[in-house]
Amino acid sequence: MVGHGTKFGRKKEQAIAALLVHRSIEEAARAAGIGANTLLRWMKEPEFDEAYRRARRDAFGQGTARLQQAAGAAVSSVLKIMVDQHTPASTKLRAADLVLSHGAKAIEIEDIEARVGELERAAELSKR
Repeated sequence: MVGHGTKFGRKKEQAIAALLVHRSIEEAARAAGIGANTLLRWMKEPEFDEAYRRARRDAFGQGTARLQQAAGAAVSSVLKIMVDQHTPASTKLRAADLVLSHGAKAIEIEDIEARVGELERAAELSKR
């Protein structure tokens, strides 16, 4: 969140933290020790909104990192299901479809990343 020495305030930081863990604005406001109307007003302030969005991105990023860590185990599970002779054919078909569709998507993403990288390099060269 916003660092020390800013005018942001401890209560606003507490409110952002509460918004991340509570189900409603009312619950978050109560947890932060402020009124719901105050929190709603703060949420309309650009500085608060930006800090809240950044905190949400950070929290989501941690969840995404955990999913990425589990990707190897997920792939192993899908592959085991796909080759297990006792697995019903419909389940094997679904597993094979997952492997193919996600593999194709990964190739598309790699191609897009390469093209964006080339465009960025070309843009940088044209600036010089």
